[in-house]
Amino acid sequence: MTKVILKADMDNLGESGDVVDVKPGYARNYLLPQGLAYEASEANIQRVEEEKAKAEERAKRDYLEGRRRASQLEGVSVSFLARASEEGKLFGSVTSADVTDRLNELDLDFEVDRRQVEMEEPLKQLGAFMVPVRLHTDVEIEVEVRIEREE
Repeated sequence: MTKVILKADMDNLGESGDVVDVKPGYARNYLLPQGLAYEASEANIQRVEEEKAKAEERAKRDYLEGRRRASQLEGVSVSFLARASEEGKLFGSVTSADVTDRLNELDLDFEVDRRQVEMEEPLKQLGAFMVPVRLHTDVEIEVEVRIEREE
C-alpha cells in the first residue's frame, strides 16, 4: 500500500488533507496524475498539519467574530411604513434587500450582507415578523421587522 495525502474530498477515501493508504497503481495511475492527491512525505504531512491548524484557528476566530456581531444585533427591531389594503396586504413587499439596507443604517461596526438575511420569501402583510440573520455558519440571530400602515 502507498500513503497519499488527499487534495480534495473523495467519497470512497476521505476528506481533503487526510493521509490514506491506497494501492500503488491507484495512486500512480489515477490520484497523482489527476491532481487529487500527492505523496505523503514527512514534509508534506507536516505542511498539511500546519494548514489544518491555521484553518482551525481561522474558523474559531470567524465564529467569535460572528458571536460578537450577533450581540450587537440582539434585540434590534427595524420598522417600515408601507401602503396596504384594508385586509393588511401590502401593495408591494419588504425584501431581504430592504431589511439589509435598514440594518446597515443602524450604528453597527460591520455591514450586513443581503445574503445573510435569510427570508424564505418577501413579507407582504402588515405586522411584526422575526427574520433570521446568519452571521456565521453556526451563529444565527433573529431580528424583528415591523411593517406598519402608511397613512
